[in-house]
Amino acid sequence: QVRLEESGGGLVQAGDSLRLSCATSGRTLSTYSVAWFRQAPGKEREFLAAITRTGASTYHRDSVKGRFTISKNLAENTVHLQMNDLTPEDTAVYYCAAAATLGITDVAARYKYWGQGTQVTVSS
Repeated sequence: QVRLEESGGGLVQAGDSLRLSCATSGRTLSTYSVAWFRQAPGKEREFLAAITRTGASTYHRDSVKGRFTISKNLAENTVHLQMNDLTPEDTAVYYCAAAATLGITDVAARYKYWGQGTQVTVSS
């Protein structure tokens, strides 16, 4: 069983940065690929970025490349999502998810474990 907990969300202004964290208790994140998704009100859940078990490979959605960066700190058993130059369109609940897979996937159904989410609100 893997329990994931997101943190780092909040209310910021357009152009600001936030660093989200996904911490786990239970199994070490070195055995899971981890991804970040977000869901805005009235919209479907959207894949943002994923990172492999070792952290050696990452994949970012085209629309966030250059602004969002996923990273994994195995020593801290934590995955981060650095978000820069935020806009009001980034307002959403952000979720981390884990999958016991070797590679990276952007398919939400492939991720077995999910956190409760953290709210990010960007004002204009």
